[in-house]
Amino acid sequence: MAAVQVQLQPDIQYHPDYSKFLDRSKRRLERETLTKVLPPGLPQRLSSSFVWDGNEIQGRGDWVIALTDNHLEEVDRALSHFKGLNKPVGYIDRTTFPLPGLGSRLREGSRELHFGRGFFVLRGIPVNKYTTEENIIIYAGISSYVGDLRGRQEKRSPTDGKAVVLSHIKDLTGKYSRENIGGPASTNDKQVFHTDSGDIVSLFCLQKAAEGGESQLASIWQVYNILAESRPDLIQTLTENWTFDGFNNPNQPYTARPLLYYQPASTLTPERLIIQYARRYFTGFLAQPRSSNIPPITEAQAEALDALHFLGEKHSVQLDFQKGDIQYVNNLAIFHARKGFSNAPNEERHLLRLWLRDSEYAWETPTQLQDRWDEIYKGLSEEEQRFPLEPTLRNVVSLVARKD
Repeated sequence: MAAVQVQLQPDIQYHPDYSKFLDRSKRRLERETLTKVLPPGLPQRLSSSFVWDGNEIQGRGDWVIALTDNHLEEVDRALSHFKGLNKPVGYIDRTTFPLPGLGSRLREGSRELHFGRGFFVLRGIPVNKYTTEENIIIYAGISSYVGDLRGRQEKRSPTDGKAVVLSHIKDLTGKYSRENIGGPASTNDKQVFHTDSGDIVSLFCLQKAAEGGESQLASIWQVYNILAESRPDLIQTLTENWTFDGFNNPNQPYTARPLLYYQPASTLTPERLIIQYARRYFTGFLAQPRSSNIPPITEAQAEALDALHFLGEKHSVQLDFQKGDIQYVNNLAIFHARKGFSNAPNEERHLLRLWLRDSEYAWETPTQLQDRWDEIYKGLSEEEQRFPLEPTLRNVVSLVARKD
């Protein structure tokens, strides 16, 4: 009887190894017959403002909206107005947090996210002037002009029916063992290039690290153009189904979908290319290793993961993310990373995160992502929204809810 060959998980970890990447690429090019054409319907090259090389725009400040004294006075008045309403934070929107002047500039920023370069930074919130709760109110109020819909970042609690819509991104390894942490956001580790869930990912810097922790962005469209020209087989791989780890979720051990989606131009919209993925779903991370009872990824998929990261890193822009900055990124066209960092007393890196969607400018959601988008945005009431004042440990082994 012929021996049955069992496919094994490739030698790949969360933190990319460049030598392994080069060896795998060399081996596959020598031993496999790889397609030299793109999948039908995909463009040979994308031409858009979303195509940019970070090395060429590094140091430019045209993505920064610097708050003026008038803007900050508006923010203070809006804060006082909302607090006077005595409503839960979930009721913050453009009517309850009025910004008559700054609001129009923020709407321009949202257009930039959806039709321009794909990111911008709002600079100058005087964080130390406010309490944590006031900073959260200001963040949610300002962000309502960039995306009117906030997204759930954790599922509804079975006890009170509320869902977390604001996350604290902070190193918690001093409080919890690394063996109990399953996601890099709760560590000081480098985060490799990835996307979150949802249309827009936003980060508000309450405090910088003592050293490191720089934010990096890269154009997915730029990476696509490079791979489409040099390695169309990897583009093919990205359009095939990938096995996303459910991390011991008994109801759904894994899901399967492509990483790349292409939407041709129509009479109403320009062409759009979307990549959605996070590396740890294919490699595991600390307390959440790759499940052994689900289909492994392939050697081609392992190479594609590394190609996305290393090309993103090579062509990324490093933002000078300062205390009081709010970063807004088109999560469909831009992927992001973070360098490792070290903290010191009174210099502990602490960010707040929102997932947003702009009803006016939102891109069409690919069919394969619709269920996940419904989990995030659909039917989210004002009363359901929870805005924690302190960080909590996420991505631990006992959690079955998906976390990005």
